[in-house]
Amino acid sequence: MTVSEKIKENVASLFQIFLVFAKIGAFTIGGGYAMLPIIQNEIVRRGWLKEEDFPDIVALAQSAPGILAVNISIFAGYRMRGIKGSIIATLGSVLPSFLIILIIAMAFTGYQDNPVIIRIFKGIRPVVVALIAVPMVNMAKKSVKEWWSWLTMAAALILAAFLKVSPIYILITVIVIAAAITMYNDKKGREGRK
Repeated sequence: MTVSEKIKENVASLFQIFLVFAKIGAFTIGGGYAMLPIIQNEIVRRGWLKEEDFPDIVALAQSAPGILAVNISIFAGYRMRGIKGSIIATLGSVLPSFLIILIIAMAFTGYQDNPVIIRIFKGIRPVVVALIAVPMVNMAKKSVKEWWSWLTMAAALILAAFLKVSPIYILITVIVIAAAITMYNDKKGREGRK
């Protein structure tokens, strides 16, 4: 059975989508990038989406305005069940977090300076960093295959992380270079066929 047949066979109900995204929203600390490995594992393992589709969803979610976790929920839900799927996935991922934060805000207003609470949140930080790093490394392994792709990725990392160049300028530069190379190759191909 091919992957696409498996995905067609494993079409998720709206209730299943809501439950999975509610579980993701409830148990992911750090939101956004920390949700990526959990979302990927849940929807690919169930056969709802192909693994190679996930980087596309992440790229779309990053380029759209708004919160990454919500954008991923919208695009993943849409791929699974259209507009209804995107609405249900978004509600599922946002509702638990909203309720948890509401309860924490009501219960812990007097405890924000408590040393135990401060230590708990300091202990959670490294875990969130690891949860963010894992999907990025996995996406790099699957998406970056040629030497020039690795070079582009390394240059973008250095420019953004160490030289503090705006990601907007990096993306615009890469788009212009890619378009120029594509047009040059197309022109060269047309001349070669003449």
